[in-house]
Amino acid sequence: MQLRYNYRTYPDATQRRALAQAFGCARVVWNDCLRARNDAHAAGLPYVTSAELSRTFITEAKRSPEREWLADVSAVVLQQSLRNLDTAFKNFFESVNGKRNGPKAGPPRYKSKKDTRQSIRLNTNAFSIRGNGTVYVAKVGYLKVRWSRPLPATPSSVTVTKDSSGRYFLSFVINMDPQHLPATSAETGVDLGLGHFAVLADGTKVDSPRFLRRAEKKLKRMQKTLSRKAKGSTNRAKARTKVARQHARVADQRRDWLHKLSTELIRDNQAIYVEDLAVNGLARTRLAKSVHDAGWTQFVSMLEYKATKHGRYVGKIDRFEPTSQVCSACGAKDGPKPLNVRQWTCVKCKTVHDRDINAARNILAAGRADRLNASQSASKTRTRVLAQRVEAGSHRKGQTPQAEIPGPKTGELVKAAWSHP
Repeated sequence: MQLRYNYRTYPDATQRRALAQAFGCARVVWNDCLRARNDAHAAGLPYVTSAELSRTFITEAKRSPEREWLADVSAVVLQQSLRNLDTAFKNFFESVNGKRNGPKAGPPRYKSKKDTRQSIRLNTNAFSIRGNGTVYVAKVGYLKVRWSRPLPATPSSVTVTKDSSGRYFLSFVINMDPQHLPATSAETGVDLGLGHFAVLADGTKVDSPRFLRRAEKKLKRMQKTLSRKAKGSTNRAKARTKVARQHARVADQRRDWLHKLSTELIRDNQAIYVEDLAVNGLARTRLAKSVHDAGWTQFVSMLEYKATKHGRYVGKIDRFEPTSQVCSACGAKDGPKPLNVRQWTCVKCKTVHDRDINAARNILAAGRADRLNASQSASKTRTRVLAQRVEAGSHRKGQTPQAEIPGPKTGELVKAAWSHP
């Protein structure tokens, strides 16, 4: 599997100028090649190949007076920019043809020097890690890196990034084998929300830290200062950087907290089940700021890749599953309830339920049923089944390969067992 390891780097003034030049040259190659393909499409001409673009806008452009400064940066930077454009077009075409899972990918867009994020990508021909802890980047120099953790393997590529707050990062891509944790029998369902970030099937409630809400007062003051600066002035640029740094601080706090929580859940549970929430739809409501502040999508993504890495299972149940309408003790369904109802009594068995804990238990039961039914269906229809730990992973449509899927004990479909775990 491929993983990314990010590290903060601290280039000096000369190196920052060299990186700025590399960012600009990569952006120019991207825009020139994109414009050529767009013009050919508008004129009804055939698709311009990568070889022709490389010859015209890299090799020949270096010899022209208008683009001779492209030779001042590494040729790998320019070639990788063209490869990134090819990947963007491939994703767009596969999305249009229905061959690509997930959200629809739009056509590539032009880049601007005013974009808040600038980056270049390098392969092993243009960078190397030295014994003194520095990273050599071609035509940039030796970059000082803060090694917060050791690299577990030799990287195959690195991306140098400058974010909106002026910080520089090195993102290494490495190939490594999964590191499976000892198997455990524990499983849990997770009900994600705003009042409590997560409620587990065993009754554990994790409070939402609300990092953005806690920083709103300071951000409001800094935004007011920014709005008073003259557009285009140096003071406005400084004020904008301060606002960006505060937003970056909030994002870093949220990411660190989500990493710790997801790691704890993966370590303690063999299987984790969550709801497939419609975050894009919720983000268009009056709760948009709170939804974005929670970071549900980022949290589920962390669970998925850590499950693949450590031999765990993460399953998603349908978003229309009536987890808040069904009694987890007897399975009776008594209809929807307004959000202000946090506790209710089952009309059939008279069990008093906490709304969120009951939903988490229903998520656990539904996830177990979906998991076993999928395994049995694959054995009958000869479709792909989630791989065992001792086998190589094979992708199901829209899911990552997982591990340790027990087969059903009978030939019947498994229904959700509405009982306490």
